[in-house]
Amino acid sequence: MRAVFGIDVSKASSEVAIVINGEKVHGYSITNDVIGFSRLLEDLKTVHNPEIVFEATGVYSRRLQAFLEDNDYAYTRLNPLAAKKQLDSLRVRKTDKIDAEKLAQSQFVLNRKPTDIQEEVYQELRDLSRFYQNLTEDIVRTKNRLHKVLQVTFSEIETLLSAPTGEQYWNLVMSFPSKDYVLALNASELENSVRLSTSKRISDKRVSDLTENLQDLAKQSYCAVKKTSPIIEEVRYDAEEL
Repeated sequence: MRAVFGIDVSKASSEVAIVINGEKVHGYSITNDVIGFSRLLEDLKTVHNPEIVFEATGVYSRRLQAFLEDNDYAYTRLNPLAAKKQLDSLRVRKTDKIDAEKLAQSQFVLNRKPTDIQEEVYQELRDLSRFYQNLTEDIVRTKNRLHKVLQVTFSEIETLLSAPTGEQYWNLVMSFPSKDYVLALNASELENSVRLSTSKRISDKRVSDLTENLQDLAKQSYCAVKKTSPIIEEVRYDAEEL
């Protein structure tokens, strides 16, 4: 007896089709959680060496995949594009949805091999790479937003350091989102504020030079909004996020 479980995975639930020797014997829906997977496990245990086929649906199929691996079941995970091409080759109507039963039925013809299960470290590396990419994209977007709002409040501060980036620069932007926050302080107060805003231990001369440059930039700046403007808060928010 050959039993194939075709599973159509979606966001919160999955459709299961059980096909034995080419005939569908059962079909049902499960939730993608402990309750749903327990139901699936009961049926998997009733047959010897079940074949399990499902499409990779990004993060949604990860839970099913983990459940199968935790319970030592081999599976065939299909790339959605590859699955469509395979079913097209079997003359399934192109307008038909690739559902659980079609995945199971096609296994009797295509005899796909089980997917190789990689060591966990490779999945972790892929997750880290994706996380890194997302963070990099977030940083680029936030830098662009900060640049835009500073054009309204205090564009000159972008020339204070050699490059408008880094923890020291963003701390200074949070402290001085517009010229008003610079000009409201006397030289001594401003110098102390600059020192507190810098994350690194820097020399007194460096603090003095930054203070003097900041004063000069503030005097030539023309702010388009008042200190109560929400854009001031946006400048600080973006700098803090960075």
